[in-house]
Amino acid sequence: MACPRVLFRLLLLCLVPAVGRVVAAADVPPAHRPGCKPRCGGVDIPYPFGIGDQCAIHSGFNISCTLVNGTERPFSGEFEVTKISLPDAKARMKMGISWQCYDYQARKMEDIWGGNFSYTPFRFSYTDNKILVMGCNTLAYMKSEPYVIGCYTTCFGDDDIQKNGSCSPGAGCCKADVPKDLGYFEAYFNKNYTTSGCSYIVVMEEKRFSYNTIYRSSSKFWDTYKGYVPVVMDWIITWETCDVAMKNHSSYACVSNNSDCVDSTNGKGYRCKCSYGYEGNPYVKDGCTDIDECDNSTDPCATINGGVCQNTKGNFTCLCQPGKQEVNGFCMATPLSPPPPPPVLWVMPVVGVSVGLLVFVIAITCGYLIQERRKLQQIKQRYFQQHGGMMLFEEIKSQQGIAFKIFSEAELQEATDRFNEKQVLGHGGHGTVYKGLLKGNVEVAVKRCRSIDEKHKKEFGKEMLILSQINHKNIVKLLGCCLEVEVPMLVYEFIPNGTLFQLIHDNHGRQVSLATRLQIAHQSAEALAYLHSWASPPILHGDVKSSNILINCDYSVKVSDFGASILAPTDESQFVTLVQGTCGYLDPEYMQTCQLTDKSDVYSFGVILLELLTRRKPFNLEAPEHEKSLALRFISVTKANKLEEILDDQIMNDENMEVVEEVADLAKQCLEMSGENRPSMREVSERLDRLRKVMQHPWAQPNPEEMESLLGESSMASSEVIINTGNLSIEKKAARSLESGR
Repeated sequence: MACPRVLFRLLLLCLVPAVGRVVAAADVPPAHRPGCKPRCGGVDIPYPFGIGDQCAIHSGFNISCTLVNGTERPFSGEFEVTKISLPDAKARMKMGISWQCYDYQARKMEDIWGGNFSYTPFRFSYTDNKILVMGCNTLAYMKSEPYVIGCYTTCFGDDDIQKNGSCSPGAGCCKADVPKDLGYFEAYFNKNYTTSGCSYIVVMEEKRFSYNTIYRSSSKFWDTYKGYVPVVMDWIITWETCDVAMKNHSSYACVSNNSDCVDSTNGKGYRCKCSYGYEGNPYVKDGCTDIDECDNSTDPCATINGGVCQNTKGNFTCLCQPGKQEVNGFCMATPLSPPPPPPVLWVMPVVGVSVGLLVFVIAITCGYLIQERRKLQQIKQRYFQQHGGMMLFEEIKSQQGIAFKIFSEAELQEATDRFNEKQVLGHGGHGTVYKGLLKGNVEVAVKRCRSIDEKHKKEFGKEMLILSQINHKNIVKLLGCCLEVEVPMLVYEFIPNGTLFQLIHDNHGRQVSLATRLQIAHQSAEALAYLHSWASPPILHGDVKSSNILINCDYSVKVSDFGASILAPTDESQFVTLVQGTCGYLDPEYMQTCQLTDKSDVYSFGVILLELLTRRKPFNLEAPEHEKSLALRFISVTKANKLEEILDDQIMNDENMEVVEEVADLAKQCLEMSGENRPSMREVSERLDRLRKVMQHPWAQPNPEEMESLLGESSMASSEVIINTGNLSIEKKAARSLESGR
């Protein structure tokens, strides 16, 4: 009986006229504090912003009114403000253009800009802005922890006038999305590349940009925008959530009646807005006032013939004039009622007609709901087939022993509480990972990917079949996937004890011995070597970093997110050849060739070795320029024979130094600029295994056969031979021990 009741309510709603809410056209003057300057250079400065002492809600909203060429202009820090909007919490500013021009006499000229809003209320709007690169054959990118984002432009001809107005392939222009919570970036061009003409990279409001092919070969883009392009910034009051902010009555910013608190979707923090049906400034007392929808050139009751609009607090109603009544959404003249027939003659027909009408409406509505459910099921089936679901399903049935399940969307929604934000375990370059609880109290990690390109849609089922057969003690097990959604979801086993990043960077000085660090490094290398050398076909990890290495309570390792590059666009026909990665780990050779190889994983693993040795982060924006990159800092100190300057104090002692130096030497080989000069992950794993064995039994006197097996040579007396087999001082020590034993 529940269905008829719901349908009856739907019927009643259908009989009520659907009248859209119309917002008054006139703008409400922005409120400001008494005695404070309300405008600067024609730009309104509403509170919480302010010009002068005690005029802004806090220092992050201070606006300076500066004379520029005899005209007043508002600035927030070094950036000129052109408009401040309260309803959507956006500020429009001017951002410098980063350019590089090739001059045959000066060889190269450039001016590089960046934007630093790290400790301000502002973040670059990911919905309004794009990262734009212009020029012929230009590789340009922006770096901001933890992102490196950019693209590569190409030019297919000189006469591309038909491509004006569109940033399209071959026209000398490409664009990339702005990530969420971006408050800082530095712009870069490929330093080794020279070309005629000029190249540009900017963060810019997308709808204010119209491309012209002349931009790629001249200074016209700079001249058009006079060196500064418009950019949209989202702003917040503080970095607190609404739940936290509302508990602190003294600092809570939404002080107007009829105002609401809104959590930011662009990073942490909150802002205020007027409630539905109200407009004005929610940051001042009585700043939100009722919108008179009836005082408008567009009559909101025009759809009701003869209707009269009556304003109410926060809304309006439509009434019929006297002598008329509402019938099916229209005001109709009230008909003269005929004399009622005898009760027995008219009551039964009316009841019969009403019941018949109700049954008819219920039948129509149920038919509509059934049709919509069928459409939804058809959409899910289409996605399932697009992602290779039938092939995967048949393979799972035919191959015994594959513990891999194809989940439904409903199962994963129930497991994650409909993908509740409280269930989020972490955000990565390709998606968000949620903690889930399946039936039977089985804890899992559900990865909800952001996008998938057309090529991998067709190959996804085959790739899942390959990944499902990965079975290694140091690799997180892929349990299943969901294919009936637009972008497939992956289900992994849940590892509860945190990541290597948290262990070495967030544990407030907790002791981690060198032996434990060697164990973590060796097991991680074994997992990657398995993916590279023993998986069939070989699998590239694509995002090796300390936050993708999970740690169990006994410090055993589980490498996660393997095969993540499968879901990342890698087709050369796409603009964004530099996909989002993690700063500090990216292979410099990949940055130039845009081709991911097994040696790219080796480079990233070399950075992890440095983290274990130094307990420093791979990239630190707050450090001096020459110390921001851990890899570059490490190379610098090793060249100067000052390795001890960056080593972690916990592992610096006389007993450990030989092992530490060998691990540092291995890291140096992994960080070679050319991938050909780097060892394979299999070689790295074997070398770390030897170091662990020597460290576990430093007193052991190996017999000649063991030494020959260890070093691969029958004659170990010559230190020159031992140096050539790996340059290991520990192996030299073992050889000297062998020689004395003979």
